Amino acid sequence: MDFSLQPLGDHAVIIQVGNDINEETQKKVQLITALLDKNTADWIVEYIPAFTTVTLFYDPVKVINHKSLVDKLPYDIVCSNLKTLLSGLQAGKHEDQRIIEIPVCYGGDLGPDLQIVAEHNGLTPEEVIQIHSSGDYIVYMIGFAPGFPYIGGMSEKIATPRKDTPRLKIPPRTVGIAGKQTGVYPIETPGGWQLIGRTPIDLFLPEEAPPTLLRAGDKIKFNPITFDEYLALGGDQ
Repeated sequence: MDFSLQPLGDHAVIIQVGNDINEETQKKVQLITALLDKNTADWIVEYIPAFTTVTLFYDPVKVINHKSLVDKLPYDIVCSNLKTLLSGLQAGKHEDQRIIEIPVCYGGDLGPDLQIVAEHNGLTPEEVIQIHSSGDYIVYMIGFAPGFPYIGGMSEKIATPRKDTPRLKIPPRTVGIAGKQTGVYPIETPGGWQLIGRTPIDLFLPEEAPPTLLRAGDKIKFNPITFDEYLALGGDQ
């Protein structure tokens, strides 16, 4: 598998596996993080997967803990170790993807921007719901807020720009659209996405390990539900 390495300050290295945001690149990112999960070292502080990269943070003191390595820079040692570790990776091999179903109550007070998305695209609200809930989605990365999934695969038929002025508070579990992406706000936070519905399912699970329902690489299926079903599944207003 092709990759490149570059420094990020004096405590991190960026592993670049592609330039385009697509499923093939995401699978390479997933392969690397899965390998790092199984091959931890005491000098690794953490690693953060993104759209086309994995950034690995390291402790330079622990890196040069061995006398035989004191004449080398920590960055060079880390790169050497990573090249050895990643040399055997094959892009065609990856773990089976999880399929996560997320029920969504669209429109109304739970999705106040559904009409805006419909009007922007010359559709009815019902057509927006049908298109959004029939998409073939994949989680590319988790970021912005704890458990927030950046989800690709949404139809351009319902793509809608962010709001000019972001809201100061968006309720947890709200489903939104921004450009060609869709996502779910896991916690209350400011945000400028167009809000089209809400799920009764928690995405941020601070008492669990990992503390998020979704992970990069997951396949997502949005299922429309009624407001009564939303309440029955534990949703609030």
